[in-house]
Amino acid sequence: MAHDAPQATGPSKLVIRNIGLILSGALEKPILDGDTIVAENGKITAIGRFKDLNTEGATTIVDANGTTVTPGLIDSHVHPVAGDWTPRQNQINWIDSSLHGGITTMISAGEVHMPGRPRDVVGLKAMAVFAQRAFWTLRPGGVKVHAGAPVIECEMVEEDFKEMAANGVKLLGEVGLGGVKDGPTARKMVGWARKYGIQSTIHTGGPSIPGSGLIDKDVVLEADTDVVGHINGGHTALPDDQIRCICEGCKRGLEIVHNGNERSALYTLRIAREMGDLHRVILGTDGPAGSGVQPLGILRMVSMLSSIGELPAELAFCLATGNTARMRQLDCGLIEVGRAADFVIMDKAQHSPGKTILESVQLGDLPGIGMTIIDGIVRTQRSRNTPPAGRVPEVVAK
Repeated sequence: MAHDAPQATGPSKLVIRNIGLILSGALEKPILDGDTIVAENGKITAIGRFKDLNTEGATTIVDANGTTVTPGLIDSHVHPVAGDWTPRQNQINWIDSSLHGGITTMISAGEVHMPGRPRDVVGLKAMAVFAQRAFWTLRPGGVKVHAGAPVIECEMVEEDFKEMAANGVKLLGEVGLGGVKDGPTARKMVGWARKYGIQSTIHTGGPSIPGSGLIDKDVVLEADTDVVGHINGGHTALPDDQIRCICEGCKRGLEIVHNGNERSALYTLRIAREMGDLHRVILGTDGPAGSGVQPLGILRMVSMLSSIGELPAELAFCLATGNTARMRQLDCGLIEVGRAADFVIMDKAQHSPGKTILESVQLGDLPGIGMTIIDGIVRTQRSRNTPPAGRVPEVVAK
């Protein structure tokens, strides 16, 4: 079972050189000009051409060998429980496996699979604080798991939200997975959460686990959560007219997940592009779930939305990085000075018919991951889960 990853013990300077392509994660400028990235003490300090940057004093040098560097991928919708184990499938090391799929940050949509999960107000608040503390301390493989997302119940009052926020809780679990399933109650509690800086997500579509139920467009729109969780269902999606109504009726985040309805995912993408609202689309897996764990779930979503959704690959990667970082107010997800030095180094898979990594993704192939880096520290090298990359980076000095 994966435990705490090593952290930097002193001043550090990472230099990634000989980069073939830098994908920024930002829709407004998805490709950056440069072949080198410098990070000091876990933060990006420079991006550009090797000859123009100060690379002296590096504690780690990575030769990208002409491959592609992207921001670390963000899974906007996971259901962690305890450490790197999920009782839903009785599987261990699922977070570490996701790291091998390029995931460097995860956002909890509720620790709903906890055996004996408390429904009383005291218990659910205690569990939220525990999960927030435990996962921020643990970091399996170095992955940043933002957890402690309570599932709200009808007995809660404003003071409960104030108390949770004061104790570090910054997320709500999916509204609708607990006793609160109606619009007026949800809107009131979402308002309390927002007042105290807690971000909210709502279950959308048909029931996905025992205890959940149908949440339709009327409840979604009235609740007005910050993120419309799995708008393509988890697994059962709403009818197209309701999805369109949600897209047009609010300006909140539109989350598409791997464990949802794929046709509805493509429909949501099309509506968002028609509206000029691609910046609202973020990606999650909604795992672990009944369908299992998806270590490559975000990569598969990027590939599907690019190939079948006819979205340029460099933009598809933004949905899994910069869009989510901005929506979730994270310091990662974008390759820009001052951001966390979280990267995935990848290349087109061996024998892909695509001539470049972008072309191969637009043809529906998954890239091969050669390295993941979190907070400026190399966490994995050649992925054990993706297809082998055509070229791989290497640590040449440390």
